[in-house]
Amino acid sequence: MELKIEDLYKSYRNKEALKNINITMKSGTYGLLGENGAGKSTLMRILTTIDFQTKGSVTFDGEDIVKLDEKYREIIGYMPQDYNVFPSFTAKEFLEYMGTLKGIEKDKLDKRILEVLKFVNLEDVANKKVKSFSGGMKRRIGIAQAILNDPKILIFDEPTAGLDPKERIRFSNIISAMSKDKIVILSTHILSDIEAIANDLIIINKGEVVESDNIDNLVEKVRGKVWEALVNQETFNKISQDRKVIHRKQERQSIRVRYVGEEYEGVINKHLEPSLEDYYVSNCL
Repeated sequence: MELKIEDLYKSYRNKEALKNINITMKSGTYGLLGENGAGKSTLMRILTTIDFQTKGSVTFDGEDIVKLDEKYREIIGYMPQDYNVFPSFTAKEFLEYMGTLKGIEKDKLDKRILEVLKFVNLEDVANKKVKSFSGGMKRRIGIAQAILNDPKILIFDEPTAGLDPKERIRFSNIISAMSKDKIVILSTHILSDIEAIANDLIIINKGEVVESDNIDNLVEKVRGKVWEALVNQETFNKISQDRKVIHRKQERQSIRVRYVGEEYEGVINKHLEPSLEDYYVSNCL
């Protein structure tokens, strides 16, 4: 299974939203990262055939997704950032409605609804109205509709926005369980979610891919360069001018600073395990 993006461009009037995008994705989870306006949403709209590129191609197993048309739409699941469910429907009624839109046969749909509700841990509230659901439960019903047709490609746009820590962990576990035999694309601003869920990271800036690699490989690039020190304000000011500061925490009259770069002389430094955030801040901001 392969989703391949080649020489992709997208222009709106005089603005290029995407430029020379080349990405190959196989089974696994891919984090899509970039600032607002970087081109992430445009790329996802093209991958879901909601929008179309100006130049270039997107193929699935060697066939153009535009030419595949309905056959391609049958194998994708999508949960946009602003995902709304019908509040007067029960969870089961909502999935019945979505399943009908997806063209799932009635005899198969009833069984599939029970399967996905169990998978997202909502089987006990199948007959409760969606308007009574918490934000996390509504996100999970969004996942349920996205996987209802057992898609090969799943695309999530800011899926953990507004979720509490418990629901974010639950979401991470759900996505991890699905990624073995699917291509899962996860767009989010939350680096810790990407690090917890994804295998690979694609970073987009101003419409261009600036990095595409396995997350472990990216994190290794800053190994041995991540430090922590407890310093006064004057020293912190000097460190922040000369190094990439990741975090600062005020501790009484001192500042605990995490930074990336060469070891800063004249203070007691402690080596830290690197994270994706360390790599991203030091290389992409």
